[in-house]
Amino acid sequence: MFRKLLAFVLLMPLVIYGQYERPGSTSAQFLKIDVSPRAAAMGHAYISVSDGAEGTVYNPAALAWIRGTDVVFTHTNWFAGINHEFAAIAHNMPAIGCFGVSVTALYTDEMDVTTPLQPDGTGETFYASNYRFGLSYARFLTDRVTIGLTANYIHLALYSDFKESAVSMDIAAYYVTEFRDFKFGMEIANFGSSIRFVDETYPLPGNFTFGMSMNALERADQELLVSLAGVKPNDGQPLAQIGTEWNYDQLLFLRGGYRLNHDVESYSFGGGLQFDVARLTTRFDYSYSDYDLLGATHRIGIGINL
Repeated sequence: MFRKLLAFVLLMPLVIYGQYERPGSTSAQFLKIDVSPRAAAMGHAYISVSDGAEGTVYNPAALAWIRGTDVVFTHTNWFAGINHEFAAIAHNMPAIGCFGVSVTALYTDEMDVTTPLQPDGTGETFYASNYRFGLSYARFLTDRVTIGLTANYIHLALYSDFKESAVSMDIAAYYVTEFRDFKFGMEIANFGSSIRFVDETYPLPGNFTFGMSMNALERADQELLVSLAGVKPNDGQPLAQIGTEWNYDQLLFLRGGYRLNHDVESYSFGGGLQFDVARLTTRFDYSYSDYDLLGATHRIGIGINL
């Protein structure tokens, strides 16, 4: 069973993504935006690192390793005053598996409706918004291998009757070892229906991602995690990411990352704190990501493990 699943995960990307570069050919670009400050700070080299409810987006197979219930909330200051929000909850039932629910939202402030004859506004206003609702499930295949999937409903609303929806699937596999916490993950993301606006049809921004991570440094009170990831999107050239995370006593975290072969995204950094409050493990995270001439984005997040 496991061999068949592994062969499917490895060969499917060759069928789906074995094509030339097609920049600007996909819709629902908000699906490419990082939802986690920790992931963003580590340059998106996160598929083998995810260990919380954000795995509903980054690697659903990693959800199987969650203990109890994990909840996350994040906010991103996106460009041009656009807001980006994410919330997820995952609950592990050891005998059955881990279930997760997630919501991603990208929306604008209220804007005026203008026309060529009324460039100062018609008196009407509108909001533009994109939403993703996900339902995830993960379970163990062996004591070290897990699989997971996320089914997504995607809704885009531009103005008035300009609204479209799509469905997609993410499928992932995850392998964890005891040697320096070495982990390997792979995922096919956003494989699903197309989106049609007026007379044009566009596919979702799918991708095949794989990556690995391990502790390069292990001491009694500190660790240095190094993570690598590769991505093949269906609308562009292959991409690579490098990330690091140093932690002191599982309390203070400092992170940095770099994205290779990206047009505008480059370096990122951030940090976090983790501590127990009333028997709850609580974590706060922040990240700064540089986008060259576009400027920078800031993310903040809070996570709670019950």
